[in-house]
Amino acid sequence: MSTSNPSTVPQFDAEAAASAREQRKQTIANSLAKRHRKEKLFQASGFMAVIAGLFFVVLLFSSILAKGLPAFWQTSMTLPITFDAQIIDAGPKPVQLAEENPAQYEQRYIAWQTKMGMVDWDALIVNAMIAKDPSIANYRDELSSLYTSSEAYRLRDMVFKDPSLIGQSKEINLLADANVDVWLAGNIDRSLPDAQQQLSPEIRQLADDLKAKGVLENSFNTNIFYSADSRSSPATSGLAGAFMGSLFMMLIVIFISIPIGVASAIYLEEFAPKNVLTDIIEVNINNLAAVPSIVFGLLGAAIFIGWMHLPLSAPLVGGLVLSLMTLPTVIITTRASLKAVPPSIRQAALGLGASKVQTVFHHVLPLALPGILTGAIIGVAQALGETAPLLLIGMSAFVASVPATPFDQSTALPVQIFLWQGNELRNFFEGRTAAAIIVLLALMISLNAFAVWLRKKFEVRW
Repeated sequence: MSTSNPSTVPQFDAEAAASAREQRKQTIANSLAKRHRKEKLFQASGFMAVIAGLFFVVLLFSSILAKGLPAFWQTSMTLPITFDAQIIDAGPKPVQLAEENPAQYEQRYIAWQTKMGMVDWDALIVNAMIAKDPSIANYRDELSSLYTSSEAYRLRDMVFKDPSLIGQSKEINLLADANVDVWLAGNIDRSLPDAQQQLSPEIRQLADDLKAKGVLENSFNTNIFYSADSRSSPATSGLAGAFMGSLFMMLIVIFISIPIGVASAIYLEEFAPKNVLTDIIEVNINNLAAVPSIVFGLLGAAIFIGWMHLPLSAPLVGGLVLSLMTLPTVIITTRASLKAVPPSIRQAALGLGASKVQTVFHHVLPLALPGILTGAIIGVAQALGETAPLLLIGMSAFVASVPATPFDQSTALPVQIFLWQGNELRNFFEGRTAAAIIVLLALMISLNAFAVWLRKKFEVRW
């Protein structure tokens, strides 16, 4: 029987094992600490990115609000206008007599209108200003420079509409001239020499005195909402024409782009066979979604104006162009919403005997409705803010009237912002431009908020 040599038997070294365990623990601890540092660094980087993004958003909105909010208040004066019959000496409004034919009555009416146009309407305003502050009677010739020129025509139109005003007095709020508003608002350096000032020293002094006496005052500028653009009277420039143009275009987008886009998405996702043709269509739809919007403007100018001879600068053409631009977005978002519906819904409906059409329209489509509505509204909001395609179809033209139909010449809110930004009366229109941006942003934020609300209201969780 052989015995083993004790020197060849391995000895357990407790200290070495303990040291190895400590090294492994230290290595793991170092690795965990390194991973935790990287995770905290990543979280801090993400947090700082969010803070930086919010900072720039707040900076942008603060800048716009700081410049735009004051533009919603404008210098004006409320005067007791006396419609003096001695000044308005055109006589009463003609009434058709029994013995005269329509042509004779029309001739007398045109003659009356001509006399009304020759009335010194400015004298009514100047007399009212002197009646309110007799100390300015010696500045009669300068007083007409304090209010915008269109106010005299407004008085004329009031009498046209209601001749019974002749001989009566009425409190009327009149807008100050744009240059006067700029001076009193402090939007021009008062230390500039007279040669660089837009107003004469007498007008500037009159404006300051009347402001101190409360004759000239700041009031909320409702004119910006219900008046069209104006070059002859910048103080009365408003967004009504651009707003109606955008409204007509968005209605066209809603009634053309959304039904066609949703129907196309349903067919491609649920009914179309999977072959080369549908693959080509899908690739082209995805490519169209990435095409710059100005390309759609070129397409619209060539097709709708050059070939179909639709009216230039009309909301109809703008709506059609924006519909083409919005179609890919609506199709892609609708298909994504349909794909998000679990296949088990389709399988269960088909298993219970429903047809393919019943499965799609009774089960799949209602469940995908929140995403479809959200995508459609976001597409409309995107179209609302587009400018480049509208410039190429002539909607950058100056339009001084509010469009009554989609066939009338018009502009749009983003284009109106573009036009005001380049106006030569920069001191006045810089604030108006920011105010128009506020209105446009408010509409876009409202549309996006409506989309979020619809998603929350109709959202179904599986």
